[in-house]
Amino acid sequence: MTTFKSMHHTARKRMVIKLGGSTLEGLHEAFFDNFKKLQESGVDLIITHGGGPAINRELTAQGIESHTLNGIRVTNEATMKVVQSTLIGQVNPSLVHELTNAGIAAIGLNGFDGQLMVADFLNQAVYGFVGAIKTINTSLLEAFLNVGIVPVIACVGANEAGQALNINGDTVASEIALAVGADSLLLVTDVHGIRIHDEYQAIVTPSLIDQWTEQGHIYGGMIPKVQGAVDCLHAGIPSVQIVGETLIGTTIVASR
Repeated sequence: MTTFKSMHHTARKRMVIKLGGSTLEGLHEAFFDNFKKLQESGVDLIITHGGGPAINRELTAQGIESHTLNGIRVTNEATMKVVQSTLIGQVNPSLVHELTNAGIAAIGLNGFDGQLMVADFLNQAVYGFVGAIKTINTSLLEAFLNVGIVPVIACVGANEAGQALNINGDTVASEIALAVGADSLLLVTDVHGIRIHDEYQAIVTPSLIDQWTEQGHIYGGMIPKVQGAVDCLHAGIPSVQIVGETLIGTTIVASR
């Protein structure tokens, strides 16, 4: 993955926050207050989001079957249309509205806007219309951050021919964090971090993650979360966390 332009890091800290679809539907005022406090403390925010529950409801309503493979939604043409219309037409504007009501200036974006996320098929034979990010237009994100506006990014990319592609939300968050040189990445989900043997882990390392994945303790949708988190850590992002709505959870560190 490459960026359109290498950008200079500003004095303000940067945090990329990914909101999982199930988390989105239970947000409350205190949650957005936390975002406001982060901004006021000198942190520039970029928010990315999925929308799994909303997509599932629409797929069911239209009688379209869907399943996941390795934590990724296998996306045929009909499913892609639902993903695109739901994320861009419903979930994204709703989240922007909630942020605005909380006093946070925000703008909704997706991969089509200013070629924000140009993607290729991840593996069309296996996953269908699922994308792997090729480029991120960091200049567009910089323009909003520089005037205090929070980009809110739906996880829909587009290839060079203009075909919409469904991109895993955790992958989007990780790639965006790497592209803008974020100081931290927060993956907000409906669980309070990584749970092993029914116990949430406060601090974990990549080697432990590899071990637990091989043993089957980490599986399903948690796999792309931890993979993206570890990639960001190896690329130099100082802090990567998988957290619940309290923004407290598991911190992934290079070593202990």
